[in-house]
Formats: sequence, structure tokens, C-alpha cells
Amino acid sequence: MAMTTKTGKVREGELPSTLQRSDAKAQATFAKAHDSAEETYADEPNTEERARRTAFSALKHTHEKVGDHWEPKPDGRKGPSDAQAEGGAGTDRPTAGGVDANATKEHLLDLARRLDVPGRSSMTKDELVTALRRANDAKTARAREGS
Repeated sequence: MAMTTKTGKVREGELPSTLQRSDAKAQATFAKAHDSAEETYADEPNTEERARRTAFSALKHTHEKVGDHWEPKPDGRKGPSDAQAEGGAGTDRPTAGGVDANATKEHLLDLARRLDVPGRSSMTKDELVTALRRANDAKTARAREGS
């Protein structure tokens, strides 16, 4: 289903819950990429799933998941967040679930502080990515329970 109206306005009710709690730019990025992919892959099987994957990949170039929502990457930095977002069609690489695995360790530590991740100061960068993904998933689950 289209995520935007004919005039280009985002249909917030159609967005995943994490995007409903995110800023307008994140919503528009996801919705426009989704609709474009849906149109591009209309004649292929699993069109909706592919459109969602494509939209999340596009979103991960400009935003990162922080807790139960998406925030712009710091300093206007753009680019893929993880190996999966770097790939194209048919890519089956590990995903960091919206955590910007390509960010600096200092940035990941800052996010871990914000999300109160225990043991963060002694973690490696890879461990921080994994811990942040778990913290994000937990916050998202709690937010969905409250919806």
C-alpha cells in the first residue's frame, strides 16, 4: 500500500511504529523510498516485503535508530549504516537493526549512555553495536505495548 498520498503527503498511519515516533524527514524518506520501490518492483513476487527493505535501507543512509524512533545521523553525515544497507538486491549480509555500525566508537558510547546500556565503558565497538541493537529492540517493544 502506498505510504504517500497523490500530493506526496505521508500517510503516518501506514508507517511502521518506529517511524510514527520519528521526525517528518525520516517519515518522508521512508515513505517516498517505499512507494518508489513498490512501483519499481510491482511485477515481482514479494513486492511489499522488498519495498519495505528498500525503504529501510534508504532510511539508514540518513538516520539511525535510537531507542524506539529514528534520528538524523550526527553532523549531517550520510551513508549506509551497516553491511546490509551497503548491498543491493539479493544482499544477505548482517544488519545492525538501524544502529549506525559505521559511526565512531565515541558516538556509539554516547548513544549507549543515553539508552543506559550497562557495561558500555568496557565494550568494543562491535559489542556496543550489538548492545545498542538490543536496547533499541527493547525500547521499541515497550513502546508498542503502550500503543
